[in-house]
This record gives sequence, C-alpha cells and structure tokens, in this order.
Amino acid sequence: MSYVEIERGDDGVMVIRMNRPERLNALGTDIRNGLADAWCEFRDSRDLEVAIFTGTGRAFCAGEDMKESVERGRAGSAGAPGLKTDNPYNDGTLDKPVIVAINGFAMGGGFKLVERADLRVAVRGATFESSEAKRWLLGGYDHGVNGNLPHTVATELAFAFRFKAERLYELGFLNRLVDAEELLPVAREMAAHLMTLPPASRVNTLTLMRAMRPRVAHQFEELAAQLKDHGAKEDLMESRKAFAEKRPPRFKGWDHPDDRKRTPKLQSGG
Repeated sequence: MSYVEIERGDDGVMVIRMNRPERLNALGTDIRNGLADAWCEFRDSRDLEVAIFTGTGRAFCAGEDMKESVERGRAGSAGAPGLKTDNPYNDGTLDKPVIVAINGFAMGGGFKLVERADLRVAVRGATFESSEAKRWLLGGYDHGVNGNLPHTVATELAFAFRFKAERLYELGFLNRLVDAEELLPVAREMAAHLMTLPPASRVNTLTLMRAMRPRVAHQFEELAAQLKDHGAKEDLMESRKAFAEKRPPRFKGWDHPDDRKRTPKLQSGG
C-alpha cells in the first residue's frame, strides 16, 4: 500500500492524499518521499494545473513521525537515510495553486503543510496545533503566522495552544468550513473555478498573491538562529522519547542555571 495516493483528473486537477491513517499520516521518511515525488510530478506536468492536498482517516497530518525519530536517535528528518530533498511544495517554488482539504488533526509539520497552501478548506471540528514549542523548537517562526494573524493569536499558536477549525475560520485563516462529506466536493468546486480562468491570469494572480503574503520572519533570522541553539539540547530528544513512551517529559532546560539569563535578544534596529 502506498502511503501517498495520487488521482490525476482529466479536468486538470490532481489530488494528493496522504494515506497512513494508523500513524495519523505522520511525516515519516516514506510519506515525505512519496510527497516529494507527487509534488515533482505536479510541478512538471503539462496537463495538471491545480492540486488538492488531503489525508485519510481522522488526521490530515500529525507532523513529525516521532517514533521514527526516536528509532533513528535524531530529532526531525534531517539526515534521514534516503530522504529526498526535491520537494517544490515545501520549497515554495510551485507556480500552480494548491488547495488543502483538511480532514482532521493538523499538528506541527502538518500545520505547516496547511499554512503553505494557497486556499484552505477544513471540516468542522478539525484541530490545529503549531507544536514546535512542545518539541524544543522555535514556535511560530517557521510558519510565518505572525504575518498572517493578529499578534496575540500568533503568540497563542506559537505556544502550542490548540485551535479548532471554527475559530481559525472566524479569524480568516480558513477559506471554507464544511461538513465532512462536503470536504472534497467543495475543494473540487474551488479547483473547477480556478480552471475556468485564463491560464496566464491564474499564474500571474497566484504569483502576485504569494508576493503579497506578509513576511515577517526573515527580519529575525539571526535572532532565531541564536535561539535555536539556546538551551539543553538533550531536551530535543526527551520530548520525543516521552511521546513514544507515553509519559510526561523530564526536561533539563539549561546546561547551566545562568544560561537562562543569557537568552539572546533582538538588537536595536533589527
């Protein structure tokens, strides 16, 4: 069974579906490689112009496959043997619109996949979480949520509070909120509308709208790089081991008590 399924329609629409429901479509190496292949095919196809991105089961995507990380002994996917690096969706290099159809939980890296899409449809009751802060990573920075949502809401997301689809719809983060049986039909309706537009208009409008997305994170790259190295690095794996072993984490926090006082700060004019 493939962990990533593809439907290639005669209408110019490609459906990319993550299909490992027993692991909540967590981003293990196999799913990551399957997605890389699917997005490369979508990019290179002359017949497929709009993508619908979804999942199976009760989750869209649970983010990092932490069980795989624990088995590998390293947090995240960096350095995983055989991991494909050419993924135009992750790289932001597609010139074709992507509609994400969120069928359930979108956590951590799964939330990131949602944020990258151009249009977003979600089922009622779907749960969202920007999980990085729970895993000794920098909450909010990679998602760019500070530029897309009010600062207080972005801060809440950055601290790994969970959000329901209804609230994110009210905040304008989601385009459509639907019952489960309407998820794919509504996404297909949106794709069909995009396909009625002149090709050049579709490409040019997409390029302009992406360029107009608020970009805040790049202003803080230097500070973010310092903060990612600030603290006891053992906690990176501790959070994942605790998850895999179904126990509360036992965080160290700092290599030395005074390290907390040395937390990097944004320099004036930064």
